[in-house]
Amino acid sequence: MLEKIKQTVTYIKGKVTIEPEVGIILGTGLGGLVREIENQQVLDYKEIPNFPVSTVEGHTGRLIFGIFGGKKVVAMQGRFHYYEGYDMKQVTFPVRVMKFLGIKSLFVSNASGGINPDFEIGDLMIINDHINLLPNPLIGQNIDELGPRFPDMHKPYDHSLIALAKKIGNEMGVKLQEGCYVGTTGPTFETPKEYQYFRIIGGDAVGMSTVPEVIVARHMNMSVFAISIITDLGVPGKIVEVSNEDVIKVGAMAEQKMTSLFRQMLSTL
Repeated sequence: MLEKIKQTVTYIKGKVTIEPEVGIILGTGLGGLVREIENQQVLDYKEIPNFPVSTVEGHTGRLIFGIFGGKKVVAMQGRFHYYEGYDMKQVTFPVRVMKFLGIKSLFVSNASGGINPDFEIGDLMIINDHINLLPNPLIGQNIDELGPRFPDMHKPYDHSLIALAKKIGNEMGVKLQEGCYVGTTGPTFETPKEYQYFRIIGGDAVGMSTVPEVIVARHMNMSVFAISIITDLGVPGKIVEVSNEDVIKVGAMAEQKMTSLFRQMLSTL
């Protein structure tokens, strides 16, 4: 895998001149942030050696290099999921590549179902912890050049970035929830009893991504900030039929708040 990472990084560096310091992963229906990136240099996933190709509606499939919030960034407009048939090494491969491109901080977004009864559709939830119900991406031989065999995870999400987000959100007048994200395989949306179970074990929101990327980022000692847009509710009495189109629609409505928050956070880093 290390050789593949280096091969991919060499290709990318030969195509773009921007050396990013912050990575951004955009979730379902949240790709609109890239419109705010200046001086763009774009690579389609299908052009990049060893990169998977996103197969999900709402995930365009491009790496966008440029300036956002005064920082040099690379944004993934579309991510990869375990349910697409990719293994965990493939799902998290772009995060490995980002690290070797020079990324120190990773900002992650997703669309998720809210299981905290205090949440409403369209809320932004800062992720302060997660419960991993997906295969761990670090299973298999450890590559010491990437990180330790047994990485510590007592602070998977950077506390200083969480505090900064709360401060900026308060100044912007943006309501921010905070909680634990449950990562599942998908691709089915949850049954009522699954929602109940996820709430009982400590979850506030549930989705089909994010956790693998965060684990790999922490394995490589990158600081992580992540946020969920609550696109549907798994709360008794509020559970309705959900489609991917519904998720994309709500995500698009709320993404401007997330974009503004990310921009202000990056400008202060």
